[in-house]
Amino acid sequence: MTNPQPMTLQEAMHYFSNPENCVTWLVAKRWPDGVVTCPTCGRTDATLISDQAKFRCKSAHKSREFSAKVGTIFEDSHIPLEKWLVVVWMVCNCKNGVSSWEIKRTVGVTQKSAWFMLQRIRLGLSTKRSFGAPSKLGGPESEVECDEAWVGGRASNMHKERRARYQSADTNWGKVIVMGMLDRTARQIRTEIVPNVDRDTLQAQVLNNVKYGTRVYTDQSSSYSHLGRAYMHRFVNHTEKYVEGRVHTNGLENFWSLFKRNLRGTYVSVEPFHMFRYLDEQVFRFNHRGSKKVPVSDLDRFDRALSQVVGKRLTYSELTGKDDATPF
Repeated sequence: MTNPQPMTLQEAMHYFSNPENCVTWLVAKRWPDGVVTCPTCGRTDATLISDQAKFRCKSAHKSREFSAKVGTIFEDSHIPLEKWLVVVWMVCNCKNGVSSWEIKRTVGVTQKSAWFMLQRIRLGLSTKRSFGAPSKLGGPESEVECDEAWVGGRASNMHKERRARYQSADTNWGKVIVMGMLDRTARQIRTEIVPNVDRDTLQAQVLNNVKYGTRVYTDQSSSYSHLGRAYMHRFVNHTEKYVEGRVHTNGLENFWSLFKRNLRGTYVSVEPFHMFRYLDEQVFRFNHRGSKKVPVSDLDRFDRALSQVVGKRLTYSELTGKDDATPF
């Protein structure tokens, strides 16, 4: 007997073409203990309306009928779950990302709707935007790499008027500064957009995200010069070499390279105020990439993503800042 669970994109598209499978899967991830809870009043004895794929709370209130989509990133979307779940699968498992135009051609929605879907899914992939940052990285026996990157277009490729405007304003040249921390032992990465590369800014990120006493490796930047007060800090001088035994930041450099290639090759152009969403997407795939010792399948990543969509909501007006705009 074949395994009913989808393991590939082709199997996922076939499996989730059945609306009943979509609802059953989402209900199992939404309420893993099997107790369906009303999102309005919290009552736990809701009954199933089988012909509508909805539940009815036994208390009398305005929103007594609800679906499994309520209280998730899928709420108030007219796009059926059959398309939503396929897109979630693609975002989780396409290593180079997937563009809104590709989603448009694959599942049959408009490009505008596909872009909105992707932004909502990226919110679901984040582990810190709605519930606060997770526990700190590192520990006495751990090694953590810290590095920063400038993400954005090259000044040489800018129009001369735009280049002159950035030069006169003494800004970051339209680039976004991203701080990254990689725990080698846990194989987990964490990123945060920062306003500058000053010592106070970067070291505050390390203090907020890495446990005291951890072995911390950085480059020779003076922004990390005082980390030795709280950590076992060592650095490598990139003007001379990139690796000195265990001391290097090549793991983070690899992540920056992958992220920048995704932006350049798949998404082409990303506004700075949306950059953190694309970082959340890349961080999710990186943190759940698996290894030979601990393999992670496409289904595992998909299940993990669905377990994170509850309690998160992103409206089109919040995303664009246009209160009178509609996503479709």
